[in-house]
Amino acid sequence: MIFSCNFEEVLALREGARTYLDEPLGEGAVVAPPAERAAVESLLPQLTGDLSFVTLAEQDAAERGVGAVVEHLRVVMETQITATHPAGEYAVAAYFDYAHALSVLHRLELVGQEMHALFEVVNGAPADPVDCHTFIFPD
Repeated sequence: MIFSCNFEEVLALREGARTYLDEPLGEGAVVAPPAERAAVESLLPQLTGDLSFVTLAEQDAAERGVGAVVEHLRVVMETQITATHPAGEYAVAAYFDYAHALSVLHRLELVGQEMHALFEVVNGAPADPVDCHTFIFPD
């Protein structure tokens, strides 16, 4: 399953993932769970253009990674707004990064729902954890 991302979305996600991973462990208001951090680590090398998911597990991991990046970018945006000015250059740039990443997350959630629904139509039952790793969705 090919998941299209435009140039601005890829840039926002890549920068958000990089800054998310650059934060020292244990710092900040919320410590990221290891699974969330691993999802971002596996997502970052894929952020070169369109994404492709072969299994439900891959889509779920990408959704978790993008979700973590979106939350990180929200915090960055709020910090920039309160530290500078709502119309300040860095605050506006942070808003656009957050907005692009949020848009990707929303579309990823919809694709995930569609993939799960398609699996149920084909197999007559919801996917179990094994199915999430073994059922293949061709591009």
